[in-house]
Amino acid sequence: MSAPLVEVSTISRSYSMRSGMFGRATAVHAVDGVSLTIARGQTLGLVGESGSGKSTTGRIVLGLEPPDRGEVRFDGKPMAAPGTAAWRAQRARMQMIFQDPLGALDRRLPVATQIREPLDIHGLGTPAERAERVRELLRAVELTPAHGVRYPGALSGGQRQRIVLARALATKPDFLVCDEPVSALDVSIQAQVVNLLADLQAQLGLTLLFISHDLRVVRQISNVVAVMYLGRIVEIGSADDLFARPEHPYTQALVSASPAPGRRSAGRIVLSGDPPNPAARPKGCAFHPRCPRAIARCASEVPALEAVGGNRQVACHLVTGAATRDAA
Repeated sequence: MSAPLVEVSTISRSYSMRSGMFGRATAVHAVDGVSLTIARGQTLGLVGESGSGKSTTGRIVLGLEPPDRGEVRFDGKPMAAPGTAAWRAQRARMQMIFQDPLGALDRRLPVATQIREPLDIHGLGTPAERAERVRELLRAVELTPAHGVRYPGALSGGQRQRIVLARALATKPDFLVCDEPVSALDVSIQAQVVNLLADLQAQLGLTLLFISHDLRVVRQISNVVAVMYLGRIVEIGSADDLFARPEHPYTQALVSASPAPGRRSAGRIVLSGDPPNPAARPKGCAFHPRCPRAIARCASEVPALEAVGGNRQVACHLVTGAATRDAA
């Protein structure tokens, strides 16, 4: 397996939330002890319901937010302090693709100007070389130089997301964080953008953190999948293995809700209730109030993320306890 490009070690991030003007401040644990490793040239899919901490994890990995605890290492080195020359050099090698392409673009500027902006910021190339790089990027995302003179409002949703992708590739990065990059697009356009992203990854050797709640898309593009619930990783493993044999009850419910050829809807697992309030996390396993298989231990003890065979890790007393008994 390739050497890791990105190493995330037990990162945590909390925010202070106040209810009303005079309410007491409460800590919201958005990310709690998350560890991930992404091999060079691979794609790690990060999935979970809204509010599970996926986007916050992505922002911490990129250095856009500092973790309260833990560490992020990029290409073997810790993330540099924000605002330093070393941080800017690292940031040129890691970029983000946002969920809403129209919101990520300035409606007042031609898109070619916006693609060129990272080159201007990092001082890459002469003016003529930057102009040629913009034309090259437009062709790479299957657009023409004529699209470059248009404004974002004159482009379709799929074209705008291609512009965002072109801008992210301007500095020739090694690593992209894709935060719900196709969720705002029509299904037919989603497939085109995902296929383009996969082609560019193969051509350029990109490493991806692909954040999504759409397991169908994640399954298509990911080598490894990590499942988050209320700020913690509850299961991680190879994409093929995880989708074929999900172990954690939450993963089983997510996979059962994802359309797949040959699967009947009668096999779907429907969870009761909504995800708990992150400011009032349940004791023990955070998933136990919604888990159809919960036992008494689940309500009192937080399960650790443990290996259960191969490269699979699961945080569930029911799974890891059974694996321990089998090994004995």
